[in-house]
Amino acid sequence: MTQPALRLLSLGAGVQSTTLALLSAAGDLPKLDGAIFADTGWEPAAVYRHLDRLEREILQPAGIRLYRVAAGNIRDDALDPAHRFASMPLFIRNPDGGDGMTRRQCTSEYKLKPIKRQARQLLGYPHPKPVPRGLYAEQWIGISRDEIGRAKDSGIQYLRSSFPLLDLTDAADGREGWTRDDCLRYLRANGWETTPKSACIGCPFHGNAQWRRLRDEQPGEWADAVEFDRAIRAGNARGNALGKPLLGEAYLHRSRKPLDQAPIDRVTAHEWAQRQTDVFGQVADAELEDGDPDGCSPWSCRSGRAAA
Repeated sequence: MTQPALRLLSLGAGVQSTTLALLSAAGDLPKLDGAIFADTGWEPAAVYRHLDRLEREILQPAGIRLYRVAAGNIRDDALDPAHRFASMPLFIRNPDGGDGMTRRQCTSEYKLKPIKRQARQLLGYPHPKPVPRGLYAEQWIGISRDEIGRAKDSGIQYLRSSFPLLDLTDAADGREGWTRDDCLRYLRANGWETTPKSACIGCPFHGNAQWRRLRDEQPGEWADAVEFDRAIRAGNARGNALGKPLLGEAYLHRSRKPLDQAPIDRVTAHEWAQRQTDVFGQVADAELEDGDPDGCSPWSCRSGRAAA
């Protein structure tokens, strides 16, 4: 196999990808040529602060450039009747009282597309110039041993996935591959005690614990999510403007109740009954409470059906 032209980190800003950034900067992993963060425009303020600190204290001193890329603002686009909107996975109450969900297109549109566009530019072949066969960037993805089932190739010849955490040796048990707990210990030992989840403020895949933290600790962001939840009840503005209204009502919370009335302080009997069939049959019991541990990982989102 030919050698990669570049090594790029897909920086979701969660525990595992932050660990990879620190390991590369410290020389414990090969030197990265860049780190790419795909910004949906609706991340919590804590995520932007984390990125700023990571860039200032780790990436810049190590000569690793941070590329912040975007395909728009997901919140504004959903409420703009003139803008094509890639749908979020909203929970739907159908006219007959049944439950449904809209398709999840947001990960592909707001994360994968801008990452691929940036990778092509760095390789010197921006779209529509074809990337020569054999020329590629090695893309690091932060997947740990306890979630090895998420380690899948990108399927893109010019952007080949690599999972460096799986090649490290666990100091605790000598097994190959670091776990999430190994990453947390490493981060704490290096002065990174807290790492925020990178996910939209109003992501429908938040667990109840995440919604409570937003309500209790970030009232401004909670109010923003509540307002957005109310605004998308009839679907996105573009569809309504084109005379294609949503058949049913859309909600951010899986209870299919307005967010400020949703049972986020407890898991309802209805939620428990739906836990194995909701979100295309892939919601684990713990996700009702905790949601995805690291938020929205561009290439390996655990919430719902995997992005194409």
